[in-house]
Amino acid sequence: MNRTCILIGAPVDSGQRRPGCLMGPAAYRVAGLAATLQGLGCTVQDRGDVAPAPVGDVSCDNAAVHHLSETIGWTRALAEAGQAAMADGMPVFMGGDHSLSLGSVAGVAAHAAAVGRPLFVLWLDAHSDFHTPLTTSSGNLHGTPMAYIAGRAGFDAFPPFPATVPESHICLFGIRSVDPAEGAALYDSEITVCDMRVLDEFGVVVPLRRFLDRVRAADGLLHVSLDVDFLDPAIAPAVGTTVPGGTTFREAHLVMELLHDSGLVTSLDLVELNPFLDERARTAQLMVDLCASLMGRKVFDRPTRGFV
Repeated sequence: MNRTCILIGAPVDSGQRRPGCLMGPAAYRVAGLAATLQGLGCTVQDRGDVAPAPVGDVSCDNAAVHHLSETIGWTRALAEAGQAAMADGMPVFMGGDHSLSLGSVAGVAAHAAAVGRPLFVLWLDAHSDFHTPLTTSSGNLHGTPMAYIAGRAGFDAFPPFPATVPESHICLFGIRSVDPAEGAALYDSEITVCDMRVLDEFGVVVPLRRFLDRVRAADGLLHVSLDVDFLDPAIAPAVGTTVPGGTTFREAHLVMELLHDSGLVTSLDLVELNPFLDERARTAQLMVDLCASLMGRKVFDRPTRGFV
């Protein structure tokens, strides 16, 4: 595949309380992400790690919220880096917890608005991340980016989202852990929710192709946000938010291959990898292999590995 992939390190650890995600970008580099993409014919630019923009003291009416100023700083810096990278190729944001998507998708949305094309978002995650800073009981801001992207109220402390993504342009895929407040908000929304019940009944192909058909019909840009906990913890243990019953190795690779076949993906998040929780880098390597499938590696091209 002749494509320019721009690697952007996002060592974000402020969106949750379990340290370790800041090591994610280094783990992807050590696991050979750049070399893997180059082997598939991609041109790779590694622009290094982003640093958060300085932000003064910021308050929130919800006392549970923590690291608000730091997360806003990351949001501003990643939005700027993402918008710049979209003009030059396909940004791959190497995280970092999922609060990085507050910034990555903002940058992509700004680019989409500038070029006059609609943005669609595919959220591959165990969680809906549809809380706002005012509704979260944990105070963990990695559970809020989807609400920010969809234009929910409660983000007054954050930079205004550049171009709210219509709810009908959002697909939550593989979710299986939703708080009551999030669930109530989702029921009242037009967001497509493909939870594990849907995937158990119909498989991954039918609902994913249905969403991709809508992206294609609208000539849209497609941002994919891949959370480690989209995968079953039996094959991907390196995440602090494990939820049983995730996608299998085969299902996850099939999702990536279908995304490649569509030719629609224009930006990618890799989030919630915590190398401190990994087993001989098996999760990091699996995430790199999934990226390879997204960029065109076929089943018969996949190298054989053993974890012994």
